Amino acid sequence: MKLDTYLFGSVDVQAEAIIEFPQGLAGFENLKKFTLIHEVNGVDALASFTLQSVEDPAVAFQIIDPTVLGFDYDLTLTDEETTMLKIGTDGTESDVAVMLTLYKQGEGDKNISASVRAPLIINTKARVGMQKIIQRARPNLMISNLSSGV
Repeated sequence: MKLDTYLFGSVDVQAEAIIEFPQGLAGFENLKKFTLIHEVNGVDALASFTLQSVEDPAVAFQIIDPTVLGFDYDLTLTDEETTMLKIGTDGTESDVAVMLTLYKQGEGDKNISASVRAPLIINTKARVGMQKIIQRARPNLMISNLSSGV
């Protein structure tokens, strides 16, 4: 199918490349179908993607692998979330990717932040995802190399 996007112009989207978010995303609950688009000319080309809505071409989110930013998530999913993501039925835990949405606070703001308390969890094999809203963050900090001189 042809999709006219705001950022990339007209792109071809294959049906098998559509990721369904049954609950939508925060603030965009009515949009359920997205595809990933990325440019391959960059240092971290495979770490950063555009999550493009298939239903509304004007809606797109820049998403990034949290490990690029130094975050390592240890998320606990409910049984309902595991079922919705089809983990164990159509994919394993190794098929699950965690991504963060990037955003700017306001128009003209040059600082980009990551939504660390609302990661996207995507079963890449089953092509289904969800946004996990973390109500209370429990930081798990690791400090290494404390014995070496600075």
